[in-house]
Amino acid sequence: MTTTAVGQVEGTKPEDHTKTHLGLTLLALCAAGLVVSLQQTVVIPLLPRFITQLHTDVAGVTWLFTAALLSGAVATPLLSRFGDMYGKKPMVMVAMGVLIAGSVVCAFATSLSVYIVGRALQGISSAMIPLAIGIIRDTFPRERLVSAIGIVSGTMGVGGTIGLLATGVIADHTTNPHPVFWLTAVLGVIATVLIQVSAKNNGVRHGGKPDFVGAALLAALLVCLLLGISEGPRWGWGSGSVIALFVAAAVLTAVWVFVELQVEQPLVRLQLLVGPQSLSANLASALLGFSMFGAFSLVSNFIQTPADKVGYGLSGTVLSVGLYGIPSAALMTFFSFNTGRISAKIGPAYTLAIGAVFAGLSMGWLAISHDHKFDMIMANVLQGTGFGIGYAALGTLAVQHVPMSESGIASGINSLVRTAGGSIAGAVTGSILTAHVLHLGPHAAVPTEGAYVASFVTLAVGAFGAAAVALGHGLRHKGY
Repeated sequence: MTTTAVGQVEGTKPEDHTKTHLGLTLLALCAAGLVVSLQQTVVIPLLPRFITQLHTDVAGVTWLFTAALLSGAVATPLLSRFGDMYGKKPMVMVAMGVLIAGSVVCAFATSLSVYIVGRALQGISSAMIPLAIGIIRDTFPRERLVSAIGIVSGTMGVGGTIGLLATGVIADHTTNPHPVFWLTAVLGVIATVLIQVSAKNNGVRHGGKPDFVGAALLAALLVCLLLGISEGPRWGWGSGSVIALFVAAAVLTAVWVFVELQVEQPLVRLQLLVGPQSLSANLASALLGFSMFGAFSLVSNFIQTPADKVGYGLSGTVLSVGLYGIPSAALMTFFSFNTGRISAKIGPAYTLAIGAVFAGLSMGWLAISHDHKFDMIMANVLQGTGFGIGYAALGTLAVQHVPMSESGIASGINSLVRTAGGSIAGAVTGSILTAHVLHLGPHAAVPTEGAYVASFVTLAVGAFGAAAVALGHGLRHKGY
């Protein structure tokens, strides 16, 4: 076997090298997507333990989950903008580097405040998903775009479920949560190396400067909104503090919109947020994110609730949470690889509607029947089918109606509203569970069964709402 002057092996075709490179790029992006989604859920099975170890309550410990979603919601459009300015690959590397740093902070943390800081750093990596979709649009041929975007988008649900299982296995051998974060740090390093050696920094660069004022206002309004929702039961919904937080959130929202309309290069182009096609795509994304992220934390807590002490729950361990999630992970993996073909035939909007219906049925099942292991297994089967189809379709729906030059920021905005929806879900369900409790002793309280049912219903409504919005989108915009 010989080589030509340019180093090409005789007997091979240039397209063979292209296919190999595209395959390696997709593998690297999927690996990074798995790590990002894994970090979002690794703490969820540990929340009941953290309540005891960190001397806090449900509302307090929920911030370990919410902080990551909140920072992700703010960082996603900011890093997407940086991606358009300096290249998407460098920003992916930044996102993964911050994930690794946040993992190390959590691996040494001993207090709730330090854990929240580490989790907020980890959450910044959520920007990796829209950046990855931008790399795909810059790199892959048109005929492979839908399937490639669907696969990377589908890793979100798969990695989340794998995170639950990995945490369960580790927690079955130690009560120390730190090994979980060392795991995310190591996996983050591996994914970063894969991206460095395989992904190319293609795409048109745009000048300008980032909208830091818009980012600060967005962070402030989300903090006020989420803090008001999560602390409402403890402070009182009519208390001056809670009312002040909601008023501040409303005022900051108005100021943020005004600023975004005035600056030349806003953090969020409102046309891509509330434009004719963007609005329904983003609303569906927010509702589906609300349902998925809310389901992760809610189901985990319910599985670990001791039935012999409170009269409901499945008396499971941390490992049980991961084992129940295996059907969900398997189905998410299957549909993330196959949904592209469905979307190509009927369009991503209708495909998303189908997935969202299955997701709604999952939460609806648990609201009606949740006393047996079979109930949890069936709910996870429906959940895996729904989120596997829904998220694979959502990645395409978010960007297919915008020019290639705006794909990164369009995907970033869609990811922003999805993570914002998820962070709101954590605050809402945490508020419901905190407001209705059973007192097992002077210093011990657990949510009532009715609180869980109300939360399951709330998440089901969110998923069915996403299905309705997606269906309406498909009917209004034929071909999408």
